[in-house]
Amino acid sequence: MRFLLLLAASSLFAAPDLTKLRIYDLAAAGQSATLADLPRLREAQKDKVFTAEMPNPVFRLSDLAFLGAERKEKLDLYLPNGAARSDRPAVVFIHGGGFTGGDKAEYRSASVSADLARAGYVVVSCNYVLGTKTAPGVWPQNIADSRAAVRWVRGHAKELGVNPERIAVAGGSAGGYLALMVGLSDDKTGPGGDPQASVSAKVAAVIDLYGVVNFSKHGKGDVPGVPAAEQAAYLPENQCDRADPPVLILHGTADTTVDIQQSKDLAVALAKAKVDHELIIVTGAPHTFDLHPKGAGWTRTASRWPADGPGTLHESKSDQADLMAPVLDFLARTIGK
Repeated sequence: MRFLLLLAASSLFAAPDLTKLRIYDLAAAGQSATLADLPRLREAQKDKVFTAEMPNPVFRLSDLAFLGAERKEKLDLYLPNGAARSDRPAVVFIHGGGFTGGDKAEYRSASVSADLARAGYVVVSCNYVLGTKTAPGVWPQNIADSRAAVRWVRGHAKELGVNPERIAVAGGSAGGYLALMVGLSDDKTGPGGDPQASVSAKVAAVIDLYGVVNFSKHGKGDVPGVPAAEQAAYLPENQCDRADPPVLILHGTADTTVDIQQSKDLAVALAKAKVDHELIIVTGAPHTFDLHPKGAGWTRTASRWPADGPGTLHESKSDQADLMAPVLDFLARTIGK
């Protein structure tokens, strides 16, 4: 049984099939590259004809440093095919793994990143400090690392061809929690905030894929490593206020890892704070899906809170489980395309 569990875990976080995901690595295997190498590496692809095996690829530059020189955690940069632009919107994706494992290049992260890059977004998939509940230096450093990825994108907006005011953050499971904390809590005074930071970590939208919201539910216990007096500040549902960016929540009814009630509770908290949000429930979808989950369709509840006037509620549904259309619709509405 232990062997089967280890095998399942290794399969979940195994390196994805790049051909299937149509990801073309700009740097050859074993070749280190920096952001300064990006123009040269992109120029080398300009006249290349991509075959039917990898039509319309996205380009990836892996293992870029974004934290201090002493840190081993890196990020992967995904770029759309086609002509360069100076004002593309960007998305920072944060992987899951129970806060103790996972990787920026595992299948879900690579799949979501490639899908969004192919739709025209510049995407960054980042790592962050990992550790058990009792490991020192994990909380709130994991939140700080996630904020640092947003700061890196904004700080390098010119080199990346990104509009620094059009950045979203997204994440799955544990990464969903971190994305919510980046988007909902203050980037200077909130958990993992930096009052001395010269570059903002604020975002214009948040996508939460089945993220942990309240650690006291579904057997999660307290937020790991956080003193009792500070627990409330680490719960995204306590961080909601009128100034928050729009939030998209995705959750499956067959999730046995993170109770779907957590996402419903988050939607209630966002509604109380009058924050624009959408809750998409995918019938039959399990935990850990990308934008193409298995399921029997989805239902979407969208709440809007205009600056003046009452809030509005819109409901829609699809008999297909695929989430590309509603996710791209949300991003187009919040950060453009």
